[in-house]
Amino acid sequence: MTSSTETGGATGTPDRDYNLIWYVEACLSNALRLETYIADAERGKDTEVADLFRKAQADSRKGAELGKRLLRARLDGD
Repeated sequence: MTSSTETGGATGTPDRDYNLIWYVEACLSNALRLETYIADAERGKDTEVADLFRKAQADSRKGAELGKRLLRARLDGD
């Protein structure tokens, strides 16, 4: 859903900051969920899938770190 209206009045947080907060949370949540999937694949001795999930987890962690860095810089600049 795309909106041309700033919704920060409802949350008290400008959309640009809220969206980054959401992104960081989604990346961290994904990294945590993938931990379970990695364990499941390892239990099933499926190293190919476990490796795929490890790579995805690393990407999620990287996304979270990049998002946190950008969010920190924006919040410090306000």
